[in-house]
Amino acid sequence: MRIRVVAEAALAAALAVSGAALTFMGVRPAPGPPPPAPQVVPDAVTSPVEPPVRASRKAAAPPTILDIPAIGVRTPLLRLGLQSDGTVALPPLGAGSPAGWYRLGAIPGEPGAAVILGHVDSARDGPAVFYRLRELRPGALIRVGRADGSAATFAVTRTARYRKRDFPTEAVYGPVDRPELRLVTCGGSYDRWRRTYRENLVVYAELRSRSERP
Repeated sequence: MRIRVVAEAALAAALAVSGAALTFMGVRPAPGPPPPAPQVVPDAVTSPVEPPVRASRKAAAPPTILDIPAIGVRTPLLRLGLQSDGTVALPPLGAGSPAGWYRLGAIPGEPGAAVILGHVDSARDGPAVFYRLRELRPGALIRVGRADGSAATFAVTRTARYRKRDFPTEAVYGPVDRPELRLVTCGGSYDRWRRTYRENLVVYAELRSRSERP
């Protein structure tokens, strides 16, 4: 299971695992100043460009845990970077596997779009960490704890499903001037021939409050 990215494009990928799959969007650094936002073409390729990195990322503590009380989710967060071939590393697929924070984007609670990825299910182990993500409704609270003991609480503003070919890279990974959060997993029906889901589910949330470390 991994995201495939090809030269001259932006975030794209398809994940296939015996009976279940999940699509995520990743990026590969490109020389020179990055454009406002990369573009994505699912299941095949374009040159990935890393979203702008805010200066505040360096001073803020990284996220370590995600809580979504409305759907019973509490998971530690892996740090997802890039593999040697330029594709993004994804959380492992298996029973009890955690979600992962895309560390080349914003830190949750800091200005910018923070992205957290998680699996929906697998044929072998059944429901995964983001299995109930589709149940979230506007107003639901999402809390992200950080390594220094501080926390950022977000409120869901909307959820959306997109066919892979229509994945809104700008909306998910593009620069924003305030702290926002996106949770990404699979959605829609399952394509048994390609062994992948046909859609992505994205939950959008905005910062509600931020607490400093105790």
